[in-house]
Amino acid sequence: MVIGQFGLLSGIPIAVVLVASLRNRRAKALRWWAGALTLAYATPLTLWLTGPSEAPSLSKYMSPAMTAVLAGVGVATAIAHQVVRRRSTGK
Repeated sequence: MVIGQFGLLSGIPIAVVLVASLRNRRAKALRWWAGALTLAYATPLTLWLTGPSEAPSLSKYMSPAMTAVLAGVGVATAIAHQVVRRRSTGK
């Protein structure tokens, strides 16, 4: 969603990932990844909201490097979720 210029709306699925990882007691490793994803999203959001930026949206505010970092952490979190899920099902 961030790559598609929907930076502010991408907070919704990130919040869902964080809440789901906190509710799943068996997936403690996933909590770290969800926390990293939330931190990677909250940092530019906070800087945009509190800073002297003239950018009209979060997507316009974020640099391509920050967008790549956020997308990379999202992919890493998705991979970690799959690994945790496979380990818990035994497949």
